[in-house]
Amino acid sequence: MTTQARDAPQFYLTAPTPCPYLPDRIERKVFTHLIGRRAHEMNNALSQSGFRRSQTIAYRPACDGCKACVSIRVPVDEVQLSRTMRKVWAQNADLVGQWKDNIPTTEQYSLFRYYLDSRHADGGMSDMNVLDYAMMIEDSHVDTHIVEYRKRGPDTGFTGAGTGDLLGLALTDVLEDGLSMVYSFYDVDQTSRSLGTLMILDHFIRARKMGLPYVYLGYWVDGSPKMAYKGRFRPQEHLTMEGWARVD
Repeated sequence: MTTQARDAPQFYLTAPTPCPYLPDRIERKVFTHLIGRRAHEMNNALSQSGFRRSQTIAYRPACDGCKACVSIRVPVDEVQLSRTMRKVWAQNADLVGQWKDNIPTTEQYSLFRYYLDSRHADGGMSDMNVLDYAMMIEDSHVDTHIVEYRKRGPDTGFTGAGTGDLLGLALTDVLEDGLSMVYSFYDVDQTSRSLGTLMILDHFIRARKMGLPYVYLGYWVDGSPKMAYKGRFRPQEHLTMEGWARVD
């Protein structure tokens, strides 16, 4: 008689709910738990198969009759920066991102709360309190870090840390073949800085320095204004039934 290993993944299917990206669509997800000694290994394999992580859950869409959600990743050695992207990078030369352990703070939560209230007041995360936020940041069994973005200070060259108010934060997983941007938020009053674009560009550079070929940006949804920005980073690879396919 054979028995299943205790740490073998078990997959589940969520109940149907309204799609947050496309009107008049119904969403379902398949998910599993990322816990135990194989969590890091599973996160790598599942990320390469189109799953995303949320705390100790890995999930991907499993919607009946809809394939609109497409997993995308950007090959960092080949990415071509547009004139606008180069301008964003230059405009933010006074900022620095500090790579840190995934430890939540009240300052982070204040910025996160302001970001949600300003940009996603009707979203699924809108009712998250400070404890929910702390769990989002620190509840991970895989290699997870944060990058905090602040203005450069007189000691930045020595410490790598910025100074002043927190302007943006990225929650990032380190995979065997890339960096996965799990979630990011920023000061919405700093519109001219295009901080969302800046954090992605910064992750391209970080991945190169770490010898990692890709940055995983999650799902791109054709027809969803919320996801349109992801299509601007080219070339990129889309996950298809035949595997990852290049899109120039």
